[in-house]
This record gives sequence, structure tokens and C-alpha cells, in this order.
Amino acid sequence: MSALVETRIPGLSVRRGKVRDVYDLGDRLLLVATDRISAFDWVMPQGIPDKGRILTQLSAFWFELLGVPNHVISTDVTTVDLAAGATSAAELAGRSMIVRKCRVAPVECVVRGYLEGSGWKEYQRGQVVCGVTLPAGLQQCSQLPQPIFTPATKEESGHDENITFERMGEIVGKAVAEELRERSIAVYSRAAAHARERGIIIADTKFEWGFAAGELILIDEVLTPDSSRFWPADSYQPGRAQASFDKQFLREWLETTSWDKNSPPPDLPAEVIARTRQKYVEAYERLTGRRFS
Repeated sequence: MSALVETRIPGLSVRRGKVRDVYDLGDRLLLVATDRISAFDWVMPQGIPDKGRILTQLSAFWFELLGVPNHVISTDVTTVDLAAGATSAAELAGRSMIVRKCRVAPVECVVRGYLEGSGWKEYQRGQVVCGVTLPAGLQQCSQLPQPIFTPATKEESGHDENITFERMGEIVGKAVAEELRERSIAVYSRAAAHARERGIIIADTKFEWGFAAGELILIDEVLTPDSSRFWPADSYQPGRAQASFDKQFLREWLETTSWDKNSPPPDLPAEVIARTRQKYVEAYERLTGRRFS
């Protein structure tokens, strides 16, 4: 089983992110989720087989289930003319979306239902997360009284920076900020309820939104292990870090190495690759009720 870490379609301009290769089709875009995986702001030397297909198919599941206006036109890559020398349609299948172009809202829309990660670190400093004051006495991974909206800047490199809602309003305008907050919390709450029925806690997630023909639509990937923290509900216990279905397993392995996070990362052992893939597959199968093949 091999990983697809880069795609090629001659004749089309492409922008390569940490995971996605984005091709310009004129009035549309072709988003291809590769099997690249990143941690600590570095793309790893090896990919995780099928990761891109899992991300794409899980996003497609959520877009359909939630029924929120979104950018997806088709997941049928055979409708795209592939020039000679291009990555084959078979390799692109299952990991590609043809989407509407839009004007992207220049903020990350993060919703937290539980206190972990940068939110937990910020809470410990002053009981506030992105300007939202929280009750005293919360522990690591505590469930919040209600989901909170904690926006962040979009950074081309390095970490996104948490900002207050007021700062977000200065960036996108107060009315747009309020709509993004309301819609993001609503989508998270519906998805979290579905996931809980499937034995998964969605601790937090980030959404991307854009404007197409004056309409606010959900874009990019949605509620995947790359954009969310997924925890098994049956082992959840506040006061400690949780087991997860995302790339936390990879991060934890990297922490055991001598890697300094300022130079190219080490090669990934076969076991780390296999275990990471297993976690992505399990998340997909639990959330969708479908077998991944």
C-alpha cells in the first residue's frame, strides 16, 4: 500500500498546501487531498496511505448530512480533462472535489466544546479563551457549559494566531463576524450530536467559509481528523489528555525522538504510518457508519 504525496496535472496552475493540491479550472477549482501529513508545521517525509481519500469522503459525508450551503459541485474527477502525463483518474478518484470559486473569509472559525490545546493553555493563564471568560475550576479537557467561538488568523506559515471576536469584527466587519459565529456554532452543535451517537466526542473543530454570488458557504474540508479533535466517548475523562482519532499519535511519537522541530523531520517508521492510518479509518467508519475501502 503506497501513499500519494504529490499530484501532477500539466497545463493547470496549482497551489500546494500542506495536504491539498489546488488546481485552477477557470471558473472552478479542483481540490485534491494528497496523503501528505504535517505536524508541528512540517510536512512529514512519508505520507499516510488513503489519508486524502478519508478526508475527502468524510467531508463529503458531512456536507450531505448537514445540508449547509457549500462549495461542492462534484466528486467525479472523470469530468476533468487530464492532459498526458497527469496523475491518473484512478489515483485521483475518491480524493478529489470540484468546487465553486469563492472569496474566502480571512479568518479561521474555531468552535470549542471542550477545553484542550491552545484554549487550555490560555485558560490557565487567566480563565479567558480568545476574550471569552469561562467558569473557574475547569480542568484539561473539561466540557464547556456551551460551545464557544474562538476565531484565529490565517497564517501562510507557522501557527494561526488566536484573536478575540472584537478583533475578528475589525477584520471582516461586525455583521459578517456575527453571522460566521452563529453559523459555525450551529454546524458544530449538529455535528457533535451526531458524532456522540456514534461514540465520538468532537472536542473542537475549525471551519472555513467563503462568499460565492453573495452567499455565505461552507468550504474546504469539514469535520475531519485534520481539522478537529476526535475523542472516543467511552474512555473520556477530564483532567488529562485524551486518546484521539487524529494525528496526535504521530505527534506523540515525534516527541519521543531527538527531532528539534527546526530542521527536516525524521522518517516515519512503518508502525507509526500504519497506526496513524488505522486511526483515520476508524474515525471515518464510526462517524459515517460505512466501511472504508
